[in-house]
Amino acid sequence: MSTIADPPQQAGPKEWLGLAVLALPTLLLSIDVSVLHLAVPHISQALDPSATQMLWIIDIYGFLIAGFLVTMGTLGDRIGRRKLLLIGAAAFGVASVAAAYASDPALLIAARALLGVAGATLMPSTLALITNMFLDPRQRGMAIAVWVTMFSVGIALGPVVGGAMLEFFWWGSVFLLGVPIMALLLLAGPVLLPESRDRDAGRLDLASVVLSLAAILPVVYGLKEIAKDGASAVPVLALVVGLAVAVVFVRRQRGLDSPLLDFRLFRSSTFRTALVTLLLSMLVAGGTYLFVTQYLQLVGGLSPMQAGLYLLPAAFALIVTSVVSPMAASRIRPAYVVAAGLTVSAVGHVMLATAGSTSGISQVVVGFAFVYAGGGPLIALGTDIVVGSAPPEQAGSASAISETSTEMGMALGVATLGSVGTAVYRSQVDLPAQVPAGAGDTLAGALDAAKSLPGDLAAALADSARAAFTDGMNVIGVIGALFALGTAVLVAVVIKNRPTGAGEESAGAEPAVNPAEQPS
Repeated sequence: MSTIADPPQQAGPKEWLGLAVLALPTLLLSIDVSVLHLAVPHISQALDPSATQMLWIIDIYGFLIAGFLVTMGTLGDRIGRRKLLLIGAAAFGVASVAAAYASDPALLIAARALLGVAGATLMPSTLALITNMFLDPRQRGMAIAVWVTMFSVGIALGPVVGGAMLEFFWWGSVFLLGVPIMALLLLAGPVLLPESRDRDAGRLDLASVVLSLAAILPVVYGLKEIAKDGASAVPVLALVVGLAVAVVFVRRQRGLDSPLLDFRLFRSSTFRTALVTLLLSMLVAGGTYLFVTQYLQLVGGLSPMQAGLYLLPAAFALIVTSVVSPMAASRIRPAYVVAAGLTVSAVGHVMLATAGSTSGISQVVVGFAFVYAGGGPLIALGTDIVVGSAPPEQAGSASAISETSTEMGMALGVATLGSVGTAVYRSQVDLPAQVPAGAGDTLAGALDAAKSLPGDLAAALADSARAAFTDGMNVIGVIGALFALGTAVLVAVVIKNRPTGAGEESAGAEPAVNPAEQPS
């Protein structure tokens, strides 16, 4: 005898208000990425970091987020997702203040590291709480779409808000943006968000946590140093050590009843392809954003506020395509929508690859808008493709892996493509003998050194440095175009998932609600 299942419980006003609260961390994290890149020239002038320190200031945040995401997702299952979210929000606020008032590069790197660990608590907790609060598939899809769109909104607001703060305040003010947002989350979270945990979750394996970090950080360090200075002994050794630890980590996971990372998920070709696409696309986006923001200010001569305004077309293009893509995917195979977007991104990268240092900034602005417009479908549909290709009971693990891939891609993009662009710059810039050793290692340093030179010599150095920096951006544009086209073909050929329109959902496709994960 068959029975008809009760319809899923509908979310009410409290849940939708709770969604607004959960959108705050997503908004903050995307703002934080964009405003930091705008602040790079100001940090360089105020703290005088070396080129390596500057890269660590930028990328250690993303590295530690990526390293701790899976761990924090597992920890939230055990102690409660709301509790972990609030602990992370408090830590993020404290670290933001520490970063704002850092007096030297080492202190800023340490504060950014703490921000990364705290940030890793936010994303998996918010997504897990949304899944628990919105049991109806249609409402849950809408809630996740809002959550994802807030990332795009943060990208749009970050340059404008950050540019305004850099225009009128010191560089550290950009980090204080997180303080009121985290304060609001701490006040409203206990009232609007239900607590939830998985009472049947296995124990947290601390050895796996240590092994995951011991694998990720040396590999990232090795890649960054090899890309910047070539294959010397120390970075090669770090890379080998990291990969060796990664092998140990994988073997340990396969022998645990409750692994930190379940590698059986990677048996799916759709899962693997979607993850690779997310990783490579975010890698290119991270490196491209770093160079475009500096180009607008240091080559184009724009103020931070003006640079933020010039980045708005790209941000709005990302918002529009993020919103439109799920509707297109209801009629067209999602993989084709993503592939079409990546092709559009390739056009934008070609425009960046052919831009010049004296041809004006319009080509860079339009090209960057194409890059972001093409990334909207991937941001909107990528996580759904990853989670949808995994068994329902492993949707939480798949989501954490997806977030890890995205964060690691952004961090590796800054490290690898940033180092590649810097290497091209250094090989092309013509430094006069009067410039002290190391002063021209970066475009900001070269322009600062030019101020102390005679007029003709100063102009020649500035022109050479701007042209060399543009050459670096051109190389990144070529790499980005190749990656975008390659991943577009890969997605279109490998990923076979059907359109996911509202009318095509089947009851059997929805994961059963685990009684152990009911709100408490």
